[in-house]
Amino acid sequence: MMEKEKNIRHFYSYLERAIRENWESPALTDYGGETSYTYGEMSRKMAYLQALLERAGIRAGDRVAICSRNCANWAVASLAIFFNRSVMVSLMDAFVAEDIEKLTRHSGARVMFVSINVWERIDTERLPDVVMVLDTEKFGLLYARTEEVRNAYSCASRDFAERYGEGFCADSIRFPMDNMDELMMINYTSGTTSEPKGVMLSYRNISANIQYSQDTIPNHAGWSEICMLPLAHMFGFTIEFLYQVAGGCHVYFLCKKPSPSVLMKAYVEVKPYMILTVPLVLEKIFRGKVFPVLEKPFVKFLWNTPVLCKIVERRIYKSLMKAFGGQLLWLITGGAAINAEVERVFRRISFPFVVGYGMTETGPLACYAHPWEEVVGCCGKVVDRCEFIIDSLDPEHIAGEVLFRGAHVMMGYYNNEAATHAAIDDNGWLHTGDLGVTDKKGRLFLKGRMKALILSSDGQNIYPEEIEDRLNSLPLVVESLVVKYQERLVALVYADKNAQPDSEKIRQQMDENLRVLNAQLPRYEQVHSIRLMEKEFEKTPKQSIRRFLYQ
Repeated sequence: MMEKEKNIRHFYSYLERAIRENWESPALTDYGGETSYTYGEMSRKMAYLQALLERAGIRAGDRVAICSRNCANWAVASLAIFFNRSVMVSLMDAFVAEDIEKLTRHSGARVMFVSINVWERIDTERLPDVVMVLDTEKFGLLYARTEEVRNAYSCASRDFAERYGEGFCADSIRFPMDNMDELMMINYTSGTTSEPKGVMLSYRNISANIQYSQDTIPNHAGWSEICMLPLAHMFGFTIEFLYQVAGGCHVYFLCKKPSPSVLMKAYVEVKPYMILTVPLVLEKIFRGKVFPVLEKPFVKFLWNTPVLCKIVERRIYKSLMKAFGGQLLWLITGGAAINAEVERVFRRISFPFVVGYGMTETGPLACYAHPWEEVVGCCGKVVDRCEFIIDSLDPEHIAGEVLFRGAHVMMGYYNNEAATHAAIDDNGWLHTGDLGVTDKKGRLFLKGRMKALILSSDGQNIYPEEIEDRLNSLPLVVESLVVKYQERLVALVYADKNAQPDSEKIRQQMDENLRVLNAQLPRYEQVHSIRLMEKEFEKTPKQSIRRFLYQ
């Protein structure tokens, strides 16, 4: 173990303190729903579910799956699993039924917590290891394989009462903290380039993430935050949930699809201190609220005029701050590259905006920097207790694969030694599959995915994400994908049909976009044609395009 990996504080110690100091304060709330818990109520429900799991024969190390929409009960169920020293298996409820069943079997899960829409799709006969299924609405019993399990459910309340009596309080909660290197969870990724793999994360991995977050951006009781990313995704689970309750914050779970209209309403009502989101959501907000204003002739004149531009910058800053609830301290995005034009506006108006970098395999944090430390295109510096290198002879000028090593790096892929050895080399370096460069200050600048890299006929490296970023800034382009077809670059584009329903005018605009785009590109990156897509690209739950489907 590296020296910098030692002295990691168990995230349970943060949680115990938060529970003890905020027993009567709100902890988890379904935004627009009925379920809400104080820290005390959350702890009581967690302890009750742990008693149920134990009575049903679920022991330390046994797998328990959660496949549900985001909700407060998702969060409580996860804490109960950990409290039982079992292993949580997190599955996206967006997976098709066949994949949910396949991954549940692969993990060997014995219990499932599911939302009703998932329950209606799965067949327990195809899940031979599962002995009990509970819903995430009211924790009702949906399925019991044996009468003993059914009796365990009936007796859980009595077991809880016998164990804790009438004096259940903050001092009743004692989490195990001698398990840093035990398997904590298996998270099945939803990759853009391959089929899902079960990422094994230890308590050390997650604790290092929580400690870094608390050290870097300490949060406090009374602060509110909205969890909009899937809890089955590590960014949502670790940073939007665990890190928040570790500081005693109040977490609202967005139960509806996070459309811009739903989000903006929630921001105004909840007034979050922090927003974590994906670039696609920010880009939609900018296209709808900011860019139309900047295109007005008088505003454009002011925006491009020294001194006078400060008037527009202040107005945009105040407008965005109000739209995000008025109490925002941090706006953090990651998971995909953000459009450079959107980022430039954020930087120019000095908005508290951060582009971070991470992946499921780092639980998820890998790089971060405060807003005043970042520049356009930067993903920050490596987090504490980790290190990174660029596998290149000239890391500052020639892109190479980004490699990480340290406390955040996963244990491996569950029941997949070949994939584990391919990802983590003999020296402990995690090969991310991302290409990047660094600078003298140790900041990371991503270029794209290795699997997306295109080699031109004369041997030049082409990073399609950089071309897509330029194309996405042009009129009527909602999203795009650049692929190689018959030795030529072709841009697949999904156009904004709401802004322009006339298909002929869309085609004319795309012809103009192609001309403007190629004027910005060197000859070897020239795009031959633009092909219009009838529907949006298929995406992962974190809203990254599944590139491998369009190669």
